[in-house]
Amino acid sequence: MRFLTATAICGLTAGAATAQIVAEPHLYTVGDTEFEGYVAYNSDLEETKGTILIVHDWDGLTDYEMRRAEMLAALGYTAFAIDVYGADVEPEGVEDYRRLSGEMYSDRETFRERLLGAVEESAAIPGATDAKAMIGYCFGGAAVLEAARAGADLDAFVSFHGGLGTPEGQTWEAASAPIMFFHGSADPVSGMADLAQVLDELQEAGVPHGAQVFGGARHSFTVWGSDDYLLEADQGSWEGLQAFLDETL
Repeated sequence: MRFLTATAICGLTAGAATAQIVAEPHLYTVGDTEFEGYVAYNSDLEETKGTILIVHDWDGLTDYEMRRAEMLAALGYTAFAIDVYGADVEPEGVEDYRRLSGEMYSDRETFRERLLGAVEESAAIPGATDAKAMIGYCFGGAAVLEAARAGADLDAFVSFHGGLGTPEGQTWEAASAPIMFFHGSADPVSGMADLAQVLDELQEAGVPHGAQVFGGARHSFTVWGSDDYLLEADQGSWEGLQAFLDETL
């Protein structure tokens, strides 16, 4: 893949305590395909607060997900940024991003196999825990909802500005854990009508759920450097994530 060189160990100082955050690549196989993820955890903890799987955006696993993993590790979690494209795939530009994400959307069986395979693999990563959640941004947010509908054995699901439409023929009957949405009211990809629709579906299916809407926020409001980035919404959703994880893990 296009990143993941040597193991990175950084010291984070808080008062007199120094926590060692270990961040390193993790190769794993689902079916006949090899994948390259990224694991981060605090090696000073006997057990972390839980394992958080992170699903990447449509451009594949990049520095963005790696930084989020390290941020979660600094909060005391084990973070596993997973890969759904394959270790040998290196997306280069919007056409690749659209093609690769489109392949997952058009082949839901493979999409689910890779998501559920990563959930299974999360038991084998350094710092693994029994308590687990899955989060994702944009395409990753849609992937989180796919995993929930597929019945992934997790304790919580979180979608940040994800694609919200439920594919034809799918239901929420297999979803077994609370689902949280962080979404912008001005999202041009999945608007407020889409959010209302999925919340109605979850209510009807009896799936615990919640949503925090950020007024005026557009599609990629958490993505640093994007035209849609909105600091208040990014910070608010990160704080909301922490509160949700405290409740569910």
